[in-house]
Amino acid sequence: MSGDEKKIDMSDVAAALPSGGAGLTDEDRAGLVSAIQDKLETLMSQNFLATLSPAVRTRVTALQDIQKSHDELKEKFLEEKAALEAKYQKLYEPLYNQRLEIVAGDKEPEGAEVPAAEEGAEVEKGVPEFWLTAMKNNEILAEQITPRDEPALKYLKDIRWSQLGEELKGFKLEFHFASNPYFKNEVLTKSYFMIDEEEPILEKAEGTEIEWNAGKNLTQKIMKKKPKKGAKSSKPITKTEPCESFFNFFSPPAVPTEEEELDEEEAEELQEMMEQDYDVGSTLREKIIPHAVSWYTGEAADLEDLDDDEDDEDDDEDDEDEDEDEDDDDEDDHPKPRGRKAGTKGMKAAGAAGAGGEQPPECKQQ
Repeated sequence: MSGDEKKIDMSDVAAALPSGGAGLTDEDRAGLVSAIQDKLETLMSQNFLATLSPAVRTRVTALQDIQKSHDELKEKFLEEKAALEAKYQKLYEPLYNQRLEIVAGDKEPEGAEVPAAEEGAEVEKGVPEFWLTAMKNNEILAEQITPRDEPALKYLKDIRWSQLGEELKGFKLEFHFASNPYFKNEVLTKSYFMIDEEEPILEKAEGTEIEWNAGKNLTQKIMKKKPKKGAKSSKPITKTEPCESFFNFFSPPAVPTEEEELDEEEAEELQEMMEQDYDVGSTLREKIIPHAVSWYTGEAADLEDLDDDEDDEDDDEDDEDEDEDEDDDDEDDHPKPRGRKAGTKGMKAAGAAGAGGEQPPECKQQ
């Protein structure tokens, strides 16, 4: 093979690099990764095709052209889907505004007679604890909310989501709060930057820095220890440590830079944290925000439990069929020696952490 034939055309990869020697932005990096992946796939395909007979190679090349046409249609579908989502997101806005007015007590429902409060009874404004109740009725979000968080989350007036923009893939969540004694922010945001929204592949997440009022930081705990014998001061030693809280959601795990290297255990831990974080964000976006009243009343949770029960029944039937097949095989074959017991897959990390280990100290508010 000649030197020209060995030379690989990398012009398409070079085109993905920024001009003028500028540093790589997140968008540049994503484009470069995509270009390299495409180039590697092309090279692997060419190497494989070379092993085929000329007739089969011609047919496979035709199939690749069909696949290319399919992929082009898929791209158009995704573009139209994004435009359709944006269109209906604008149509939802007036409905979300009406919901906000009723929940916050700024306006009563149109055409409905709201009964007056009984004499001497406290007048209830809007729908108290609407978003807190809706989130607690969802299994994934309920795990994130501690008893210490609940008084602060009672001030939550609304949750919205929006796309990051035309050039950026991903979405942003907005949590609107009434004035409260815990923090100064009126709006807390959480943004998810995606490499691919269809997969989905998360690049990173960013959250608002919360401006906590003095002594009200719910993400920290104060540990008090007695001084050692013979110490000059008899005052207890205080130490501030991180504490479990829903509001840690706004401080997502940091993605390491290219210079920082992680070992396998650290990488797996980071992956798990990012997946859990995205799970919470996507649950808010896809379930809680569009169906908030159903989660508030518990109807959505009941329907989800019903779906889970049906899935469990299907799994049980599949297991029974497999057991019957194994029994049939055992009748025909000689008994086989017992192997090692299979490991438990899919176990939740929270379950593993709480099984038998020392319980974390109770969080005391600062």
